[in-house]
Amino acid sequence: MLFDLLTQEEEEKDAVNVEYRFNIPLLAERLLGATQWLRNDPQTKKLAFGYFGASTGAAAALIAAAKLPKDVVVVVSRGGRPDLAGDYLKNVAAPTLLLVGGLDTEVIELNKEAMAQMKAEKKLVIVPGATHLFEESGTLEEVAKISTEWFLRHLC
Repeated sequence: MLFDLLTQEEEEKDAVNVEYRFNIPLLAERLLGATQWLRNDPQTKKLAFGYFGASTGAAAALIAAAKLPKDVVVVVSRGGRPDLAGDYLKNVAAPTLLLVGGLDTEVIELNKEAMAQMKAEKKLVIVPGATHLFEESGTLEEVAKISTEWFLRHLC
């Protein structure tokens, strides 16, 4: 399932003043709420959950995974800012894949610093020739392939 963690009104405000995208606690609470909703639904309550978060959404996914260690069994961060999950990183139990563009040098370093704080299984994959948004030809396909392999390994 794909969730927008901000309302349309919040997205519009954020486009002007960046008011919401770095409000990691808000994003994490929204993701926790969606997960609890799925956990309470008869059709999805017995499923294993995995998160795929991009940019600041990756930090929200890691916080939610730390708060729901029995529910969230795998996390993928794409071009993410796991460093923004702060003290929650050490409590993430889910195996975590960090995907970063090879040309996104600052974010590579932030991911390495975040990985050092994580105790769970973790892996950093640097996608050659990709920038932060993975807009270069073939890079999103590479992210999809690597992510799918990670999810299949840990969800099945």
